[in-house]
Amino acid sequence: MVKIISIREAARMIKPHDRLLISGFLAVGAPERLIDELVALGTKDLHLVVIASDWENRGVGKLIVNHQIKSAQVSHCGTNKAMQAQMNAGEVEVELVPQGTLLERVRAAGAGLGGVLTPTGLGTVVADGKDIIQVEGKPFILEKAIHGDYALVKAWKADKRGNLIYRKTARNSNPIMAMTGKITIAEVDEIVEVGELDPEQIVTPGIFVNYLVRSGE
Repeated sequence: MVKIISIREAARMIKPHDRLLISGFLAVGAPERLIDELVALGTKDLHLVVIASDWENRGVGKLIVNHQIKSAQVSHCGTNKAMQAQMNAGEVEVELVPQGTLLERVRAAGAGLGGVLTPTGLGTVVADGKDIIQVEGKPFILEKAIHGDYALVKAWKADKRGNLIYRKTARNSNPIMAMTGKITIAEVDEIVEVGELDPEQIVTPGIFVNYLVRSGE
């Protein structure tokens, strides 16, 4: 059964060197309160897996500005000057991954797969050092699955079994991140009783969720 805990309790579970899968795209659908608490705690040397590094004052950008990220697998850094500066200075080790490939690699881990085959990046630096596999005469890059210690996701509503509903485009990477973390913590706006959610609207089943925290606390 999923546990309902405080934002502070959830953030304190995360330790240096943990791998964090954090949802959102340019901070939309990001678990802002969990991120704020991690910033307040100052937990350092974290590995970040996220679509974008957001802005300096929103989303995961706040962790970067606070020098809490040691390495990252990310698709987009263009809106965060702190990320660019730290990457260029060698302070943060960054693997730039095409967005579709990034999410497929995360999804593969959640599905128990070793990786995925994709043509994206062939003939570019993306393919450097990676295995190229021929399938029916066509080359594909073997992209290995991306795992995480914690998945931090943001949902609109949850019931007390951890079933999650997302709101509009805030859904983005949340379902994929939620299925892949060894431990998934969902920050939600509202928690309702079991049976109150329309089953047709549930996107993430509670089997993937370990902890719930309320955004307003």
